[in-house]
Amino acid sequence: MAEDRVARALAGLLVTSGVAHFAVPRGFDSIVPRSLPGSARAWTYASGAVELAVAAAVASPRTRRVGGLMAAGLFAAVFPANVKMAYDWRHRPQPFKGVAYGRLPLQLPLVGWALYVSKRAAGE
Repeated sequence: MAEDRVARALAGLLVTSGVAHFAVPRGFDSIVPRSLPGSARAWTYASGAVELAVAAAVASPRTRRVGGLMAAGLFAAVFPANVKMAYDWRHRPQPFKGVAYGRLPLQLPLVGWALYVSKRAAGE
């Protein structure tokens, strides 16, 4: 039961972030690395859709093991956007810099959380 709550919490985080990509895309657009081809908005919407799909995979016990692995990969894949945000915000007031820099080490526990969910779903 506790594992189910942990997985649902991860799915909830992913749903919240995925919905935010569509509801308020401008902030996400600004952290899309310029080296990616196409428009920032397309990447914002695509990553939001991926977050929602991964959330669904994590939420379902039948796909949770794979969903957890997908979530770990997603958290690693968005790290360059967090680095860009930290760089772009380096001259902003301290509270903003704190948010931007705080996102960088946060990726590690998020990856760990996703891997934990995956391993627990696999019965390890």
